[in-house]
Amino acid sequence: MKEGFKVLSLSYKKAPVEIREVLSVSDSLAAEFLLEFPHTTEVNDLMVLSTCNRTEIYYSAEKSLSTEILVYLGLKKGLQNPTQYLQYFDEILSAEKASEYLFRVSMGLEAQVVGDLQIINQIKRAYQASADANMAGPFLHRLLHTIFFANKRVVQETAFRDGAASVSYATAELVKTLAQAFVDTKVLVMGIGEIGEDLAKHLTDAPFSVTLTNRSEAKLMEVAKSCGLSTLSFVGIKEKLSEFDIVISSLPVKDFIDVTDIASAEGSGLKYFIDLSIPRSISPAIESVAGVNLYNIDEIQDKTSQAVQKRVDAIPQVEAIVSESMAEFTDWSREMEVSPTIQKIKNALEEIRQEELKKHLKNVSPEVEVFANKFSKSITNKIMKLPVLQLKAACQRGEAETLIDVLNDLFNLEKDPVKQ
Repeated sequence: MKEGFKVLSLSYKKAPVEIREVLSVSDSLAAEFLLEFPHTTEVNDLMVLSTCNRTEIYYSAEKSLSTEILVYLGLKKGLQNPTQYLQYFDEILSAEKASEYLFRVSMGLEAQVVGDLQIINQIKRAYQASADANMAGPFLHRLLHTIFFANKRVVQETAFRDGAASVSYATAELVKTLAQAFVDTKVLVMGIGEIGEDLAKHLTDAPFSVTLTNRSEAKLMEVAKSCGLSTLSFVGIKEKLSEFDIVISSLPVKDFIDVTDIASAEGSGLKYFIDLSIPRSISPAIESVAGVNLYNIDEIQDKTSQAVQKRVDAIPQVEAIVSESMAEFTDWSREMEVSPTIQKIKNALEEIRQEELKKHLKNVSPEVEVFANKFSKSITNKIMKLPVLQLKAACQRGEAETLIDVLNDLFNLEKDPVKQ
């Protein structure tokens, strides 16, 4: 396993929503980080994953860069003493454990709603951003592609992806429960990003009115048409909140809705707000208004017991797939450690072969030269076979380093290059 692969992780397990929103990383900030941070320190294989439930930095470096990462993010986000937030993070400094953790996150084993369908797509986007910034080396490329293949196996071989147990589905189930408190319920969904679009799909056949609104008119009309739902212009949307019984927001704008926006609702009866955004787009202060109830993303409980139970039952199968895939990846990683030595041996033998051919093939016919070249290549390939097999076997036993030293001495692989 390549030494130095690490992860700095902030997740719902240790950090409440008010902390996660402070340290969330937008797509634009992630792009800046990928381009700028490598110029400040020795780092490679850098990837940023930021969702409503987690902000994680995956990287390869000789030492922990947790403090440097927080200082950079603090500078960009205008935070005072950003290292005070380190207590909310988990550091995984073992390459093998960090790799396995990324497997588990990608499969949805670490998700707030187990098996969340959205996480694998978020991982793919994070990986693509890393690749676009030239911060995904051979190790990260191989790790992510092994993860994507494992995810395909999970979909095909288990019930872990069955049902629609996700944050958006859990929200839809909550909305259906809350809607029972009203007659002719009116629901507004604000923001048609990934979660908002998924939520709209889950509410398509709901027995109440669902209206969508979004900054992008084109995206709004596309989703509304596919789901058969009505729309409302985003312009002046705050003035229209009182028309709805349940308002769900996934807008990436902090405190977009505040007390002043719903003060007119006081005394108008029961009203629910559901905030799926990080940072939070609905101010917690709105609950000071009589009759107003607010759910944030941490309070969206599992309303999909049957689907989730299927997934829980499938966890052992998923973990078995993860273990098999990790073993395959670990074998590859170990072989990568010995590949430079294998190449050096090949180069050393090829140098000897060329020298001997040059010495003994003077004034021979072209036919003899072709035969000698083919014959000598066959011999060197057979000579190479045993060291390669032994090196790979040593990898499996975790003894590659000792054998590499022996081969270096035996073939004089560390010799200075001959000056021509």
